[in-house]
Amino acid sequence: MIFNIADNVNLFFSDFFDVPAAKVKEYGALNVSLISDLPLFIDPFLLFNSRKEAYRDLHDRIVRYVSFLRTKSVDHALEPNLIRAWYTFPEVRQTWLGFTKTGNEGRGLGIKFAGALHRNLSKVFGDFGKEKITKGSHLEKLCLIEEGVGRDNISDFVTNLIKEYLLDYTRDFASRHIDSSRCREFAVNNVSFNYETESWESRIYSLPHFKGDFVLLTPKDMLTKDDTWINRADFIQEFSAIPDSISDGQLRALIDNFFKSRLPKIPTAKDVQQAAIETIIHFPELADYYIRLKEDTGSDAVSSSAEKVRTSEQLYVTQFSQLASLLHNSTSFYQLLGETCKEARERVLFLKDVIENKGGHKLFYVNGHPLEREEDLHIAYRLTWYGTPSDVSREVNDGRGPADFKVSRGAKDKAIVEFKLASNSHLKKNLKNQAEIYQKASDAQCSIKVIVFFFKEQLDRVTSILTELGLNDDQNVVLIDARADNKPSASKAS
Repeated sequence: MIFNIADNVNLFFSDFFDVPAAKVKEYGALNVSLISDLPLFIDPFLLFNSRKEAYRDLHDRIVRYVSFLRTKSVDHALEPNLIRAWYTFPEVRQTWLGFTKTGNEGRGLGIKFAGALHRNLSKVFGDFGKEKITKGSHLEKLCLIEEGVGRDNISDFVTNLIKEYLLDYTRDFASRHIDSSRCREFAVNNVSFNYETESWESRIYSLPHFKGDFVLLTPKDMLTKDDTWINRADFIQEFSAIPDSISDGQLRALIDNFFKSRLPKIPTAKDVQQAAIETIIHFPELADYYIRLKEDTGSDAVSSSAEKVRTSEQLYVTQFSQLASLLHNSTSFYQLLGETCKEARERVLFLKDVIENKGGHKLFYVNGHPLEREEDLHIAYRLTWYGTPSDVSREVNDGRGPADFKVSRGAKDKAIVEFKLASNSHLKKNLKNQAEIYQKASDAQCSIKVIVFFFKEQLDRVTSILTELGLNDDQNVVLIDARADNKPSASKAS
């Protein structure tokens, strides 16, 4: 599929459904990409702490469902099919949010999460709904205690439990702003839970239609990035401040004594972290005191998440859209045809030219700071390469770790493309081994390595690595200069 709009590139919800982006913004929804998930997710704390009654009701709905599960957890020999029916959910991929590198196919909540939740309901959530230390009940407590349960699990669980709200929210927007020819009726599973029959019910909704599936909008003020407000890493990092919030002097002394007993004479930062983890396991009530601290600073969660969403919109929606438009309007990026390796290499060179000579470098900065996450570079790659004649997909993990992308046109015409930041601490190892391994494993014809740098020091480091590895003249290694201090002025660039 090649873009067929002269001035713009179809990447986002507003583009595909021919609705002004301003209308989506006015409605309060995120203008999601329909090419690849954006790395944002619903934080249940934002529902709990919201001034909106509807959001607080949603959090109460979550609490009610977990309380239902807790009453059932008394029977530890719960029938396996009931575990699957009540605890496991598919990812609500129709929101186009999460951590999928390509498309919107996530893993959802499998039996591992179900086991962790079921196992901890009577232990971790013994007083769920009747807490004495915290102001409310929080599902995120599970991720504090159970290692391996993280933001994606919590968000998937919560999104499933509030799916009815998202369905209504999207249907209402569509009925006002989207032509009916772009909507279809869908029978949606697991919309609401019937506590009398103890089963999930389905409903029919008229929703925006895209490639055989429906699309869901999500309110921006439910979303955050990086991690939930209540999270394990923060819990461990802020461990030292938690005992001070405990009024029981005896308990404080016991915690302090246990923590110190786990430290060597000259502790390292790693020793301190491990001692904190062991203390938390021994005194699980610390989780409640930590949560209370987070509740007391709930306004910070709102402002912090709002800023994260704002900068994400600026980068993913505004700037990466502008990058695609630059490529579309000033190069032949989207019209290239030919053998995949040559095509992929030429597209990289077009991208290099736009970044280095046409002001495109500015689109890789947020609030004056260059990109720090390779994941963001990959999103830019996926969004801008959408619509090329080749299939561009995340390479399958063959046990050695996934390559960044596989560009293919048929089984015998494949290229591996690796996009890396020059700041990557594993760059040398990657250049030496990784791409060739991927190329061999996927039977690709070539592997192209693209390295983006933002400072001269990064260029010097990359040049040194390439010299050491004998790759200075390799046509499949492309350096892209995204520095801001060596570009022509806007007037000259135009």
